[in-house]
Amino acid sequence: MSIYVGNLSYEVTREDLTEIFAEYGSVKRVQLPVDRETGRMRGFGFVEMETDAEEDAAIGALDGAEWMGRDLRVNKAKPREESGGGGRSGGDRRGGFSQRY
Repeated sequence: MSIYVGNLSYEVTREDLTEIFAEYGSVKRVQLPVDRETGRMRGFGFVEMETDAEEDAAIGALDGAEWMGRDLRVNKAKPREESGGGGRSGGDRRGGFSQRY
């Protein structure tokens, strides 16, 4: 399983997240998605830890905690949902966006 970490400072690094989560166990992987257009961090990330117990301890301790000037949102990550289309959501055949009601 993976932990979702939201409301992150845009200056946070993988090393920063690894360091803070390592206080609660072994960190296997840290992902910090970046915006494709700007290359800027998107303000959230994912952390994977060795065991569920370590993840639960980190979530309990860090959810709502202030870190780097922000109140963190930390919880179990939800599985990624697959899109139903052919890779182009919201577009019509001309490449524009259609209104949805």
